[in-house]
Amino acid sequence: MQHQMEDFIRALRAADVGVSPAEAIDAHEAVARVGYADRELLKDALCATLAKSEEEVARFDRAFDNFFARSAFDMGEPPPQQGQDSEPEAKLEDVSEEAAGSQIAQMILQGDANGLAQAIEKAGQEAQVSEIRLSTQKSRLTRRLLDELGITEIEKIIAQARKLEDPGGEGLAKRLEAGKRALTAEAQRYVQRQHDLYAAESGRQLREELLARKALNAEGGIDPVDLQMMQAVVRKMAKRLADRYSRRRNRARKGHLDVRRTLRQSMAYGGVPFNVVWKTERVDKPKIVAICDVSKSVAAAAQFLLTFLYSLNEVVDRLDAFAFSGRMIPVNQILDEHGVDKAILEVLKRIGFQQTDYGKALEDFAANHLDSLDRHTTVIFLGDARSNYADPRLDIMRTIHERSRSVIWLNPEPESYWSQGDSVMTRYLPFCHLAKTCNTLDQLERIIEDVLRQYVPH
Repeated sequence: MQHQMEDFIRALRAADVGVSPAEAIDAHEAVARVGYADRELLKDALCATLAKSEEEVARFDRAFDNFFARSAFDMGEPPPQQGQDSEPEAKLEDVSEEAAGSQIAQMILQGDANGLAQAIEKAGQEAQVSEIRLSTQKSRLTRRLLDELGITEIEKIIAQARKLEDPGGEGLAKRLEAGKRALTAEAQRYVQRQHDLYAAESGRQLREELLARKALNAEGGIDPVDLQMMQAVVRKMAKRLADRYSRRRNRARKGHLDVRRTLRQSMAYGGVPFNVVWKTERVDKPKIVAICDVSKSVAAAAQFLLTFLYSLNEVVDRLDAFAFSGRMIPVNQILDEHGVDKAILEVLKRIGFQQTDYGKALEDFAANHLDSLDRHTTVIFLGDARSNYADPRLDIMRTIHERSRSVIWLNPEPESYWSQGDSVMTRYLPFCHLAKTCNTLDQLERIIEDVLRQYVPH
């Protein structure tokens, strides 16, 4: 049964239920105590051990029901009773000595559904069907399973039975042919269950990986179905970074052993270090100011950046978000009232479809929000820096650079475009600590991770 538990844990991980090695050991302990006899008790014990959130409980339930599902094996019509009206039928030993020793053929003729179901399970393990990763593998793995089961042997017996001079040979062949069809159908269902357990999630992960590399400013925009999935990918990326940074912060609270303070406190106990004192380390949460161009060419990238930053609320001390096309407005309240998914549409209603003017936007920021910057603030600009030949206000960019901890510019255009036409990107570069092309979710994740890495314990 240990092998089955290991497969079940693999199925849970494929269903996006995180199971650590320690939790896997706890699961084996739980199974050792409750056993497999009571299905509901087993399910509750494993769920309490392995599922850690409401979403994981739902995914656990689906994986458990699918993994331990056993469909009724349909053997077709029952074997005919020998009598006056029944068709004469030969026996396996009449075919050949080899046919008489075939266990699969005997189970088919006896109508042993349970024995055949167990044989399919064993053949599935031998064929390593649980290693399935793509839907295109189903046909090949079904054939491999049937080969392990001995379907070739059944086909051979059917052909030999039809060559018998005994009139009962055709009746035997028909019975075995019906059993072969039942075995094939059950093998297909078994492979489909394994696909649902181990490959359905990997297909979704492959789709997410492709979307993470999809250009955010692609011609024709982003398909609504892809957009919804990409928003989910952004949230998952943000959660991954938040978890990573939170663990880093938790380790920092403990820090290193403070030998002097530990020895000092141990003097009251005759030198025995009952109270271990750890060095404390100050950890800053980042304060982020996001300034996003929401003109048509950059609106999609702005939406994903805001979704990403808004999902990092666990590790960000403060997020002040601003959007502009011509004039600049704060969008924190819009994010709170409408949510990230609808915020960009609401922003576009207020300031969209204006002529892009980076200088005017910087003037608005300097007039109303410049005092919010300090040496703990990271300023993130998102835009293509195309200002329609207006004054770029480099003096304000210099002030922002001097007041903040770092200035990061994310430009959806490749670097070769930064000096062409009305782009003033190269003029802003001296006032940026980091300027990167950011046109995919993968690039966005790496850059935000770099921002968080600046706030390591010190």
